[in-house]
Amino acid sequence: MTHRFLLEPGNWSFDGYWLEKNKIPSPVQGITVITWKQQNWFTMVSKLVLGDNYQEEIALKYKGHLDSEGKYYTYVLQHSLWGRVEGEGWIGPTSIIQCYWLIGATQRHTGFDTFYRLNEDTYHFSGGILAGHHLKNTMEVTLKRQI
Repeated sequence: MTHRFLLEPGNWSFDGYWLEKNKIPSPVQGITVITWKQQNWFTMVSKLVLGDNYQEEIALKYKGHLDSEGKYYTYVLQHSLWGRVEGEGWIGPTSIIQCYWLIGATQRHTGFDTFYRLNEDTYHFSGGILAGHHLKNTMEVTLKRQI
């Protein structure tokens, strides 16, 4: 089973929910564009729109490098709310798993994401952000490749 998400250029839309402790889940929608400019180097740009009235936008710009075996990658991310983020990911048979950490934040923030392959054009994403040792928020969405 091969992955299309991340490992191939493409446009992906997503739709799901943003969850925070003691709050009602908030709808989230967005798009992700993945490009490969050089061998083993990728960029991924995402825009998330949060809320029932879609009042808050978050922009993410990744630049990453895939190892020569295609099983591990590292990346830096410019996050519109947090600034610079660094992370790494593993390419598994049915999922892509990544973790990340904020650089220079006053409180330690880390995160963990899983992209689970449902079929070649659909993934389920689940991820969470931790502030120190406490879960700050999570997001669960379905990603669909735009053909």
